[in-house]
Amino acid sequence: MTRLASDTAMVMAAGLGKRMRPLTAAQPKPLVRVAGKPLIDHALDRLAEAGVAKAVVNVHYLADALEAHLGERRAPAIAISDERGELLETGGGMVKAQKHLPDPFFCLNADNIWLDGPRDAFADLSARWDVELMDALLLVVPHSRASNFSGLGDFHLDAYGRITRRRSGRVAPFIYTGIQILSHRLLRDAPDGRFGTMTLWERAIAEERLYGLPFTGQWFEVGTPQAIRPTEEALGSV
Repeated sequence: MTRLASDTAMVMAAGLGKRMRPLTAAQPKPLVRVAGKPLIDHALDRLAEAGVAKAVVNVHYLADALEAHLGERRAPAIAISDERGELLETGGGMVKAQKHLPDPFFCLNADNIWLDGPRDAFADLSARWDVELMDALLLVVPHSRASNFSGLGDFHLDAYGRITRRRSGRVAPFIYTGIQILSHRLLRDAPDGRFGTMTLWERAIAEERLYGLPFTGQWFEVGTPQAIRPTEEALGSV
């Protein structure tokens, strides 16, 4: 059994969920139900199954409802990073929560749904993680394993797994799943306030310290109400 590289994950749950409207008019996106349970429970259940002991969850939009739901969980143990005062986006959210996070830590989006391959996603990331080479290791998926996804892709990988971004007007073979493991080194000298993780990733790309790991399972893009039914149908068939 692969020893996990971290016992803690940050779960990104503070967003406004605009693409999921009207379902998010009166509830935060992480509480939208898919296949019988809220989106965030799909992610948290996977963490618990993998042996990740703690999840730091950031909250902003309709935060009281999300906190009340999370208060009912026992595994993983939940800590709240409160962004009620200002939505900080993914990069700013990690910086605010950094004091609650060991080095390294997993990070994932609250709306992720996936089916693992031969090993679970967190074991795969742990087996590949190399702090001497990497500031972050992103779990990426080829188009053939990305259900409901219709975009152009996000990244290229070289023979060593180093990431480069898709060029404008081109197609890239890999899509970011929303799951990564990263070092506090990635967060060094970060901007103040609100900013996206891409700001930090671009510096890591320039330093050849951003890596990707192709996922061997199936990943589901669940960004809109229209994606819910095909996701439920796919999950019901396994």
